[in-house]
This record gives sequence, structure tokens and C-alpha cells, in this order.
Amino acid sequence: MSYTLHRTAAALVTLAFASVIIFFFIHLIPGDPLYVLLGDVATPDQVERLRSKLALDQPIFVQYLRWLANVASGDLGNSIFFQMPVTQVIRDGAETSILLASITMIWITLIGVPVGVIAAMRHGSWLDQGLSGVAMLLASVPTFWVGLYLILIFAAWLGWLPSSGYPSIFEEGGLANLRYLLLPSLTLAAPNAALILRLTRASMLDVAREDYIRTARAKGIRPARVVFRHILRNALLAVVSAFGFTFAALISEAVVTETVFALPGIGQLVVQSILRRDYPVIQGIILVTVVLYLIINLLVDLSYRVLDPRVELQ
Repeated sequence: MSYTLHRTAAALVTLAFASVIIFFFIHLIPGDPLYVLLGDVATPDQVERLRSKLALDQPIFVQYLRWLANVASGDLGNSIFFQMPVTQVIRDGAETSILLASITMIWITLIGVPVGVIAAMRHGSWLDQGLSGVAMLLASVPTFWVGLYLILIFAAWLGWLPSSGYPSIFEEGGLANLRYLLLPSLTLAAPNAALILRLTRASMLDVAREDYIRTARAKGIRPARVVFRHILRNALLAVVSAFGFTFAALISEAVVTETVFALPGIGQLVVQSILRRDYPVIQGIILVTVVLYLIINLLVDLSYRVLDPRVELQ
């Protein structure tokens, strides 16, 4: 409990510093959002009236304190472009991004960990070298290239899956609409699964060199039990850390993939908001992403004790 409270306090301090950086750096973006909203033909009087209405004529520090007070009460402000609460704007795009990240994590788990275990068990063999080579290739190939070829093969040539768009699972079609996210999730999973594969392999090889593993083998314990009970369980500490940050990063890394597949997610919303100079939306998305990172980081640290009771949390 003391560790959890200590880490929560540290996370709040980090969040406070992050809020300062987010707010002031966003306002350094060149351009005036009012001209984006009103158009280039707007008169100076119209711009100033709208600036006063949106309270953008106040000193920057006053704007920050007002925004911080609203955030503390759960209000992220109103979008300049959409003229609606930022929380609602983010919620509209969150379904696509969260489902995309979740399906991607399933692919990463099903591909990265088992193949990494196989590569570690066959260390030094042609199979190990081949799997490691494929992992290096997938980790270095741009995601947009992978996405375009998946569209070409599975959508254009075979016609098995849709190439773009995503109707909500709450609309007509229900869970069947998840097929729209299969190709995008595979696109995102390719480089990340390759990294998890290599990390799983490296972690297992490091654990396999420990004295207690040699002792277990000398006692005649079955090889499968040694691998899964002793080596893999201890190797998962590093893998779990990577999983936590990978899931959080997928929310922000999906910009290119959402563009390729025309998905209405957070990535697309970020790009559009930057082009429109929609400060409240940009600030809200980045702040939510930071909070997500901090929560996942805390959960990952707490999971260490479950995986390895020897870990001391301080």
C-alpha cells in the first residue's frame, strides 16, 4: 500500500509538470486557430470578438490556470473547431483506437511470445536464425508499406477483408464490424511482435544461463517444466514491461496506420486538430495519453511482485 501511494504521488507530480509542458508548447505552434475557424476572409473585428468570446485574449498564464482548474474537475474544455466538449470529441474516436490497440496486443501476444520461446529453445539452430532474421526484417519495414501490401493482397486480390473505414460495433453489423480492424491491427502488430519476439528470446537466454536453471536440469526435471516453470516465468518480467508501454504507445503510434486505412481514430483526430490549431483537443489528447502511460507504468510495476515474489517494491 505504501509503495502504491508513493508511486501515485510521484505520478501526480509528473502529471503536473507534463500539464505545463503540454499547455505552453501547444501554444507555440505557429498560426491562429481563429483564422482556421473563420476563414481567411474574416475581418479583424470578427476575429477579436471570437477571441474574446473564447477567452483567448487573456494572458497565457491565466489561460493555463483556468484550463488546469477545469481539468481537475474533469472538464477538458471545448473544441474550437467542433464547438463541443473535448471529452466527447475524444470519446468519439476512442472506440476505434482502443479496439485497434487491443486487437493488436492480441496479435503481438500470440505471435511474439510463442515464437520467441521457440527461438530460444532452438538457440543457434537454423530455425532460430531464420526467426531472428524475419523479426529484424519486420521491425525495420515501415508500417505504411506493410499496410499497403496487406490491402493489396487481402482486400484487392483475395477480397477477404475490407480495405478501409470502420463502422462502430454498436451500429448495424455488431461485432462483425471488427473485421475492418484485422488488417490495421496486423499492420501495427508486425514491428511490435518482432520486438517482443526478440525480447522474449533474449530474456529467456539470459535466464537459462543462471545457476538455478543448471541445478534444475541436473536434478532431472523435465525440459518442458524447466522452460515454462522456471525460465519463461522469470523471463516474463522484461516482457511485461514492454507489453505495458507497447499498449500505451499503440494509441499514439497509430497515426500512420489510421491514415492508410482511413480509420476514424485518435491518430486521425490529432493530425486534423494540429492542422486546425484546435488547442483544447490537442491538449486533451496528449494529457489523456500521459495519464494512460502513468497508469500502465504503475500497473506494470505492481505486476512484478505477482510474477516474481522475490522482487522488493520500494
